[in-house]
Amino acid sequence: MSNIFVSRSLDEIRFWSRIMKEHSLFLKLGFRCEDTQLINEANQFYALFDQLERKSHDFTLDADPQQIVRFNTEVHNAAVHIWAFKRKILGLVLTCQMPGANNFPLLIDHTSREANYFRTRLEQLNSGQLDPLPDAIINENVFFLRIMADHAKFIGHLLDPSERQLVEQARNFSHDFDQLLFQARDLDSMRPQSLTQPLLDQFLDQNRVSVASLRDFKKTARDLIEACKIKSIIHPLLADHVFREAERFLEIIDLFEQSLLHVQP
Repeated sequence: MSNIFVSRSLDEIRFWSRIMKEHSLFLKLGFRCEDTQLINEANQFYALFDQLERKSHDFTLDADPQQIVRFNTEVHNAAVHIWAFKRKILGLVLTCQMPGANNFPLLIDHTSREANYFRTRLEQLNSGQLDPLPDAIINENVFFLRIMADHAKFIGHLLDPSERQLVEQARNFSHDFDQLLFQARDLDSMRPQSLTQPLLDQFLDQNRVSVASLRDFKKTARDLIEACKIKSIIHPLLADHVFREAERFLEIIDLFEQSLLHVQP
């Protein structure tokens, strides 16, 4: 079990520390020139999570679990602070104290939800209190389906309006993932009666198809942006960022499906 704890902790930190680092950059790019204090804070968070990501690669799967507990706590503290930073920015934008800034309120909220997810996961790992499989399946899908729906909305708004076909595709994905999220929340509200293997199996199958389709769309968009073949204000790193998160969701669905196979009906 100690090897599993070390492996899962390092996997979460390596993935999400990079995500937090990139959030710092994206938020900074949306600030105004006069927002020097916020720019400096964003730079500090970028450096902090870059350092934590690098440090995570210094550990091996044979690391002392107590070392990883301490590292998880260190990273958790960083995640708490970047969450607070993001919520502060959201408050400034929603109270019209940053007119002309280019971060959508939903994007700021989106990044703060991911920071909260990250810190919660580290708390669960250190306490050894991960959700039981059926609950984890619903909780993870409710979280990631909303993330995917947000991504589709951001892509649709950041593409140039003249890219009509791609904008329409992004809108269609936004609608599809909103519907999947509503279905997931319905399953959530039906707990514990909804926690049956047949329902969860179908739930994962349906989501897998849609996430794979969105992942492929993101990959195409990323490749076109990197090759300067479409018009947008999407940073190439942002295009890759949302692609990696879709890949992450698919990996989680794979793990859930494998785990369900070993559950006795």
